[in-house]
Amino acid sequence: MNSDDDHRGLGWAHGALTVHRLGAMLAPVTFLLADGRQVSPMHIAPWSSEPEAAALPGMLRKLRGEWPCVPFGYSVPAEGWPETWARVMGPPGLDEEVHGHSSNHDWTWRDSESGSLSLVLDYPEGSPVERVERTIIPDQSAPAIDIEFKIVVRRACRLPIGLHPVFRLPFETGAAMLELGSFDEGRTYPHDVETGAELFARNKSFSDLSNVPARAGGVVDVSRLPLAADTEELLQIEGLDGAAALANHADGYRVKLSWQKEHFPSLLLWYSNRGRRAAPWNGRHVAIGIEPICSPFGLGPATALADNPIAQSGIATALAFSPEKPFVTRYRIEASAL
Repeated sequence: MNSDDDHRGLGWAHGALTVHRLGAMLAPVTFLLADGRQVSPMHIAPWSSEPEAAALPGMLRKLRGEWPCVPFGYSVPAEGWPETWARVMGPPGLDEEVHGHSSNHDWTWRDSESGSLSLVLDYPEGSPVERVERTIIPDQSAPAIDIEFKIVVRRACRLPIGLHPVFRLPFETGAAMLELGSFDEGRTYPHDVETGAELFARNKSFSDLSNVPARAGGVVDVSRLPLAADTEELLQIEGLDGAAALANHADGYRVKLSWQKEHFPSLLLWYSNRGRRAAPWNGRHVAIGIEPICSPFGLGPATALADNPIAQSGIATALAFSPEKPFVTRYRIEASAL
């Protein structure tokens, strides 16, 4: 084990992983497949090793891999939004941070059983959240990682929460395939994620990733990645069975994410495809976020707690937490050869 204060690593018969204190972010991860090949499916932002990264705020300094977000999302101005959304969009909360306190601060290592890594993060005294805990456990019998995440609150509250796995994509356009299985409904973002980098029509529904309404008219297939377009977009998927996969045909492997759908009823797809031009993105960030959430597009706690259009449809956009019973959820990342 590497005992460095900022990050620690683990190796096992089927792979190796690194966890960073910042955000408790998991990456890099190398899996040893049954056919003897090594693959690294988790994304690491291209600027994370550059000297300038040290001056970036919060999670951007080391943006990578997978981490938990409590609360999930961040507030945005309501101007220009459809009335059904604008009327429920509240202002940012006091000291609101993008994707919550957990995403932007250094966690503390905890004693853990051999073959696992565990961290804890205390929240500010004014927060309803007291602390969060995270344990990462490699599966000793497979190229897979099991993760347990716990939320302990000071007082009863409702919050949007999410997991934030981000996966590496091959260089060649369309050389990977998103595999979601059947779902009830998909939604496009009701506004612009990044001005000048739009791809999807606003506030539309769809039932298949190969037929997502496009801003320019017609439809676009967003199941094959990376996309040809320079874009920054979000899709929210509802009614999945708690699993999704990315088949990387260029590198010959499939990485699968599975989660407890009763905790995360929606899946947010973050298409980051050279669309952000400002530093540190600089038009070079290419990755796919496959993010189980209980949230409306990550629009922040005020909107999540309101009677927003997704909540009106019967899909929860915030979870209830009680100081009497800590919240515990478990999820898994695993790899296999194609």
